Amino acid sequence: MNPVVHKLGGMHVRERVSPEEWEMRVNLAACYRIAAHMRMTDLIYTHISARVPGPDHHFLINAFGLLWDEITASSLVKVTLDGEIVEDPTGFGINQAGYVIHSAVHRARHDVNCVMHTHTAAGVGVSAQEQGLLPISQHAMRLTGNVGYHDYEGVALDLDEQQRLVRDLGDRMTMILRNHGLLSCGRTVREAFDYMYYLERACQAQISALSGNAKLRIPSQDIAEKVARQFERPGYQENKGEWRALLRMLDRMDPSYRT
Repeated sequence: MNPVVHKLGGMHVRERVSPEEWEMRVNLAACYRIAAHMRMTDLIYTHISARVPGPDHHFLINAFGLLWDEITASSLVKVTLDGEIVEDPTGFGINQAGYVIHSAVHRARHDVNCVMHTHTAAGVGVSAQEQGLLPISQHAMRLTGNVGYHDYEGVALDLDEQQRLVRDLGDRMTMILRNHGLLSCGRTVREAFDYMYYLERACQAQISALSGNAKLRIPSQDIAEKVARQFERPGYQENKGEWRALLRMLDRMDPSYRT
């Protein structure tokens, strides 16, 4: 891919923003590229957003019209929590449904700096199952007590849905949007991706297990809670090396996400 260098007023975006914002842009663009590589995309219709460091309460989101494997650090759109576009180097604007969902979480959850939303086959499949996510895999059990559920209300275009979406998420880091897809949150882009990756894998395992029409073996609630505690032990998240490894993979494949 030939990188497109975006400029505003004759200056590259990197020259217009703080070092902290540029770092956030690079990580967010990387997240889009990694998710595209792992086939978590739905054409141009889902989103990953990140809070812009600083006092202005802005967030970054994908331009409406770019595929996830086209996104770069400088192509991301900067938006206020009220939906006003601050900077849009592409001129494509943003998707209203993406704004409704992501701004709701960023406004309500000050501990969250990144929000990821997908429409994968496995995620949508589990979202349509009455019982929700079952604790039948280690991937699922690590999320015990950390998954919310939000009932489907149609395409997320109505601002009054925001209060119910935030209520159903609560203080959790993941949520299944019924008949719709998956959502994850993180204090960092890396953490939001981490939660989404394991939620997605848990959904894939559930769809596979149920497809065989065999009796499921379900561990006890005590074991599921133990697994969740093990994955949330102090220092575990901070010392995980997957994100650095994934960035190395991207840099080998196509480093243009950094532009």
